Amino acid sequence: MAAGVVNIRRDVDDKFYRYRMPLLLTKIEGKGNGIKTVVPNMSDVARALSRPPTYPTKFFGCELGAQTSFDEKNDRYIVNGAHDAAKLRELLDVFIEKFVLCKACKNPETDLIITKTDEIIRDCKACGERTGVDMRHKLTTFILKNPPKNPKKSKSKKAGDGSHSPKGNGDAQEGANGDADADAGDESDDELTRRIKAEAAELNTDATIAKEDWSQDTSTEAVKARVGALGSKLAGIAIAAGDDESDDDADSPYAQLGRWAEENRESGPVEVFKKADELGIAKKHKTVQVLAQALFTENIVKEIPTYSALFLKMVTSEKHQKSLLGGIERFVGRDHPTLIPAIPKILMSFYQMDIIEEEVVKQWGTHVSKKYVDRDTSKKVRKASEPFLKWLDEAEDSDEDED
Repeated sequence: MAAGVVNIRRDVDDKFYRYRMPLLLTKIEGKGNGIKTVVPNMSDVARALSRPPTYPTKFFGCELGAQTSFDEKNDRYIVNGAHDAAKLRELLDVFIEKFVLCKACKNPETDLIITKTDEIIRDCKACGERTGVDMRHKLTTFILKNPPKNPKKSKSKKAGDGSHSPKGNGDAQEGANGDADADAGDESDDELTRRIKAEAAELNTDATIAKEDWSQDTSTEAVKARVGALGSKLAGIAIAAGDDESDDDADSPYAQLGRWAEENRESGPVEVFKKADELGIAKKHKTVQVLAQALFTENIVKEIPTYSALFLKMVTSEKHQKSLLGGIERFVGRDHPTLIPAIPKILMSFYQMDIIEEEVVKQWGTHVSKKYVDRDTSKKVRKASEPFLKWLDEAEDSDEDED
């Protein structure tokens, strides 16, 4: 794993947990009464949490009884006094628990919404629950005075005037990096996906109600008894539907396969396929991404031929190819950053073995995405892939000349 990146929920010890953030850094400046703690990467941390960087900074001040100051133009977030990085990281965990994680499913994919009665609600995009925050906390006063930007309004504005508004509630820093066009498609897709999931959830609810006779017994004891029986059914439905969220669970089939593959790299491609088939995910595109992260070591270029037959069998669509590229991106960008310069050789190996196609890898190489890694890492990986992409273009021009 790349240094400086941690799970948003630091209590989750799972390499394949998809929600990650930069490790909070601190820098002590000044001395005497003027000593202060600067958080140089607060914008990056806040962006990963989809919150304005002023919120966690102000939260630190509330918890420590210290004054805070923000210079958003120069990206400086300051807490007065000298504060240890470990202490601020612990406070950040508390902020995440109180103002980011869904209270129902503990997923960090939430937006803050302020109601007409000045209540602050966490709107979860994963489970759909809306849960309130503790309005007794001092930070709530600051949030009410500095409300998060409405994501829907921001997107409408972006569509009208071409300006970029990131997914984070009011975090305007990312809009200045010149990546609006690359990110716009991702956000539109995310919004469309959410709408589809919401409508599908309503349809599934209707279907469930039609099949189940809930009128038999709706007592508390009866409902609890049904929960256990429904658990396994819902897990099966998630796998059958190809639910990408299922890898957040440490006991999901994808997490189990990843751990098994890391511990049994010497077992060979046949056994790996059998294990994936045994877990019921051999045909899932997500499986390809997990194996790309788990099977290889620092000698990936030499190891690819060993598993070429496995990937040829499992990579059966464009979606599988994109997942494979995502797994490689996460493998080198997050887990082994020293291998980023080797990206052209890695891509060439998969390309020459007919596992990835020219059009798919070209599209991947020209579109920065934060689906698998953070945006800066995604840029580095694609920058490193340029020699291979150039070679593809030159090879295509050569073929046209011969014709």
